[in-house]
Amino acid sequence: MSYVQHQQNFYGLPVVTVPQYTPATLLPEAGSVAWRLATGPYPTDEDYHDYWKRFTSTVELEKVRALVFGFGAHYMPHQELIDLSSRLTGLEALFLNDLEDDEEMISSIEEGDLAPLLEAFPNLRELVVRGGGGLEFPVSGHAGLRSLRIESGGLPPATAADIAAADLPSLERLELWLGDDWYGGGTTVEQLAPLLAGEGKPALRHLGVQNSPIQDELAAAVASAPVVPRLTSLSLSMGTLSDEGAEALLHGQPLVHLDELDLSHHYLSHAMMLRIWTALEPAGVRVNLLGRREPDQEEDDEEWDDEDGRNGRYVAVSE
Repeated sequence: MSYVQHQQNFYGLPVVTVPQYTPATLLPEAGSVAWRLATGPYPTDEDYHDYWKRFTSTVELEKVRALVFGFGAHYMPHQELIDLSSRLTGLEALFLNDLEDDEEMISSIEEGDLAPLLEAFPNLRELVVRGGGGLEFPVSGHAGLRSLRIESGGLPPATAADIAAADLPSLERLELWLGDDWYGGGTTVEQLAPLLAGEGKPALRHLGVQNSPIQDELAAAVASAPVVPRLTSLSLSMGTLSDEGAEALLHGQPLVHLDELDLSHHYLSHAMMLRIWTALEPAGVRVNLLGRREPDQEEDDEEWDDEDGRNGRYVAVSE
């Protein structure tokens, strides 16, 4: 299963790629779709600028609600978007770097500072970013943002800490793919402390702290985290969760108030899976235990693998 795929729907709208040659009269109504901008492989600077000019001159920007960008690392559209903020007055959703592995590996996708972009669009409600290289989030607050998802094979720890500490009073959904230390990750439980304490995000209802090599530590922290009682769904998926972390969840605060608990891509024993299911499913919690994996015994025997404590377990998305 690939976790990194092109968006077919975004912000409740079908994604339509801006064509290079279709007459403007044949384009859909500007607010009825999420517009995807992608120039294809190996575009020149001229290709990029001509394509961007075509979009801005043929689509009614004031009516655009959602944008999806698939340009790649060399053409981050931050400044172009900021320059158009006075025309993109209806923009509510933004997906940056909608690229699949054959276009650019997630660990190679560079991003940058998101603060100017968020400042330029105070009415933005949903933001998705794929890639973590160079990603910065020095944002003290944003009143309108309701959903934030960072898809990364290695989210810079300082960035994760900034997101955890940010004042986002309207945020209802937060999903962080923390990623692997080898690819720039390494976020600790301590850096997520404000988030787990429930600070700065009073509207939060879904929390995903995912794709981490310390998923057991995160599970243990979540087991007593003050933020959990206000949630309706929780995801600890895509990481290295083992029986140790699951045991902490079972002995922690009650989770029966949740509508859904996502633990997919895990390293749980069959006996532990049954215990979790027995504890939560009868209470009405939808528990996702798909994607059970076995530790890689061959790698587990390697000296370097034992030294970093991975024990043959790996996150779902890294390189």
